[in-house]
Amino acid sequence: MSSETATAARAGSWSEPGAEPVAPGVHRIPLPLPDELAAVNVYALERPDGLTLIDAGQALRRARAALEHALSSLGYAVGDVREFLVTHAHRDHYTLGPQARRDHGSRVRVGIREAPALAALGSPDWPAYAAQLALLRANGAEALADEIGDDAKAQGIAADLWEAPDSWIVDEEIIEVGDRRLHAVPTPGHTQGHLVFHDEHAGLLFAGDHVLPHITPSIGLEPVPGRSPLRDFLGALRRVRRLPDALLLPAHGPVAPSAHARVDELLTHHDERLRNTLTAVRAGCTTGFQVARELPWTRRRVDFDGLPVFHRMLAVVETSAHLELLVEQNVLTQTFDAGVITYTEGVAR
Repeated sequence: MSSETATAARAGSWSEPGAEPVAPGVHRIPLPLPDELAAVNVYALERPDGLTLIDAGQALRRARAALEHALSSLGYAVGDVREFLVTHAHRDHYTLGPQARRDHGSRVRVGIREAPALAALGSPDWPAYAAQLALLRANGAEALADEIGDDAKAQGIAADLWEAPDSWIVDEEIIEVGDRRLHAVPTPGHTQGHLVFHDEHAGLLFAGDHVLPHITPSIGLEPVPGRSPLRDFLGALRRVRRLPDALLLPAHGPVAPSAHARVDELLTHHDERLRNTLTAVRAGCTTGFQVARELPWTRRRVDFDGLPVFHRMLAVVETSAHLELLVEQNVLTQTFDAGVITYTEGVAR
């Protein structure tokens, strides 16, 4: 069965455990997650002395068991993983790496621009979602911030699982995995240090959360967000669009035949979102919270109040990013009143 046929056969069940061949010497392994994302894909790349894994999964017993089972079906064990190349420092991508390193000595690598996030996450005193809660309050969502704050206390990951990597991946680095050459392309936005790994010769893009086939990634969900994460994200999408097209190997969802096609869809989505955001301001919404409540959410176009509480936080954070970009584009003006940002159309004089 060709890799395209195998992908099509599993497109409706991408999160089922196991190892799926997606290219010669490359296997997609979905590892379970404790939330609606269902699973995170890690990719096992064969090399003469074992394996390199792109992304590591979350430090959960059932994720570790699923990884062990999948690798066993390929004739390997977790101890054969020589290196984890992690796209970004989120729990579902990073934390199983340091755990495996303790047991087997595997190397863990991640982009150097994730250093501030890892330093914060590795501090036992760092409050969960501190930056996002501050952003909620600045956007007029005080009650939602209080609700999230109570929930966030149970969301932490043990600080020792945010250990520093063995070495940092620098922007544009070429990483050799056997005969394979992976280009580490900086793609900030989802996080400041997000990387995708492009194998031009084999026509593969290991896209992490930067390009996902069915959903749009959250923007700036990290302890130390960038100044303009949406601007960064859209610029990074255009950067990927300029690369030679490749098979899309995402962190969540099935493999897709064209990274370019999905990038075009994401750019169109955010153009539409910017227009809808401006329309809401013109209709009288003045804060990020008010605008978020006017917009539909998810592919099912759910009302804001119908979202789970965590996703309401993400919705306000994303709306804030769109409003900030419209300010940068001199379409909107922002003012501050009693700690809350308000937006109006036009340029400040």
